[in-house]
Amino acid sequence: MVKPGILFGFSLLLLLGCSTATQPVLYQRLGADEGISAIVDGLLFEIEHDARIVHHFADTDISRFRAMLTEQLCELSGGPCRYSGSTMQESHTGFNITLADYDALVEGLIKVMQRQQISIADQNALLALLAPMYKDISYR
Repeated sequence: MVKPGILFGFSLLLLLGCSTATQPVLYQRLGADEGISAIVDGLLFEIEHDARIVHHFADTDISRFRAMLTEQLCELSGGPCRYSGSTMQESHTGFNITLADYDALVEGLIKVMQRQQISIADQNALLALLAPMYKDISYR
């Protein structure tokens, strides 16, 4: 006869052996607050040095833009933040953003993520979260 304690211990070992460790959410894989901030700061640098798109930010409150983008990336990637800014459609009305402008921004974002040695899988995961926004920010 098997003792109940041994049966319980054996069952627990089986359950533990079958469980899989959960992968950290994208937010954590991007480096949490520090990583998201570095991505945003890097993207701001890229924007500032990209003649194709910098004009779209001429009248932008960069400090607020930085804060809102940080919140947005944090929330989108599964972090603890809640985006408190305007909708993408509201905040991009009148900017006449084209597919080429959008592509230039994405190109800058990819450069930043590559410099930070973010895995291709995690880059793609973040880009996949951002891609649906194109319809809300472009005018064509």
